[in-house]
Amino acid sequence: MDFPNPFRSREKDFIKAIGEQALKTREGLEALEAYIKDGDEAQAKRVQTIEKEADELRHVLIDDLNRTFVTPIDREDLFALSRTIDDVLDYGYTTLDEMVTLGIKPNTYLQRLVSILREAADELYLGVIQLKAHPQVALDHANRAKALENRAESIYRAAIGDLFQEPKTVEDIVEILKMREIYRHLSNAADRGDEAANILSDIVVKMT
Repeated sequence: MDFPNPFRSREKDFIKAIGEQALKTREGLEALEAYIKDGDEAQAKRVQTIEKEADELRHVLIDDLNRTFVTPIDREDLFALSRTIDDVLDYGYTTLDEMVTLGIKPNTYLQRLVSILREAADELYLGVIQLKAHPQVALDHANRAKALENRAESIYRAAIGDLFQEPKTVEDIVEILKMREIYRHLSNAADRGDEAANILSDIVVKMT
C-alpha cells in the first residue's frame, strides 16, 4: 500500500502559499499603478484591501512554518522570501499613504517607477509559481526582476537629481522634501524586490 509523502504535500503547500502572497503583491502594484495614472480613489482603497489580505496570507504561512518540523526548502529561505515579497507591497502601500497624506500629485518619475515595480512584481510571481516544476525558468524570472531593479534605481537617481535643481522658495524646499520621501519609498520597494529575486535564485541553486 502506498502512503502519501507528507513532506511532498507540505512542499506544495508552502510554494502555493508564497505564490498566493506574490500574486497579492502583483495585484497591489497593479492597483497602485492604476491610481498613479488617474488618481482613482477606488484603486487607492483596493491597494489598502490587498495589503491587508497579503498580510493575512503571510501570517498563515509563518504559522505553518512554525508548526512544521522539517521543510523541503530551507525554513530560513521560505521565511525570507515571504518577508521580502511582503515588503515590496508594504512599501507600495506606504507610498500611496504618504502621497495622500502629503497631497502629492503623480508625476512622470512616479509613473515610471511604479510601472517598473509592477513589472518586477510580475516576474517575482512568475518565478515563484515555476519554482518547483521549472526551477531554471524561475531563475530566469528572478534575473529579470533584478534587471528591473537596476532600471528603477537609475530612474530614482534621475528623479532625485531633478528634484534638487535650483529651489527658489521655502515652499519649493517643502515640496522637495515631500517628494524625496515618496521616491525613497519606491526605491526601498525596488531594493526589497531585488532581495526577493536573490533569495529565489539561491533556492533554485539549492534545488538543482
